[in-house]
Amino acid sequence: MGFDLTATTVIFFAASVIVAGVVSGIFINVSNNLDKSLSQRLDKMREQVDTDFMIINDHENIPEENGYYLFYLKNVGDNNLVTNNDTFQLLIDGVILSKTGYYFSINQIQPGEISTIYVDSNLISSGDHNLRVIDNIGIKKDFIFKI
Repeated sequence: MGFDLTATTVIFFAASVIVAGVVSGIFINVSNNLDKSLSQRLDKMREQVDTDFMIINDHENIPEENGYYLFYLKNVGDNNLVTNNDTFQLLIDGVILSKTGYYFSINQIQPGEISTIYVDSNLISSGDHNLRVIDNIGIKKDFIFKI
């Protein structure tokens, strides 16, 4: 009888050690996945914080050249900006401009540099308007102007 009780205790002890090992393995796996997910989110958030731009035109005096209105986009963030029709979307008064309706003077600007956005003047009538510029990571800037 003493041997049976000892064997049962050893079996229960071994089973509890195995269960504890499995549970701790699950907790470690969940913790690692959570850590990886948070790291990815923080990297994306860091990229968004380090990326910023603004339109620096005079609101009431938009220059025009060869059938295009000129808007000046300045990189005020810490990252380089790729400036083309694939990385930036433009809206005038809430209407999305087609990619053929605008283009950028240069394809990449470093922090502190300026790129000119050429917008087809046929797409903008006279009066008050809102230009919204959205980059590929979701940062958007509004610029209210008058033609």
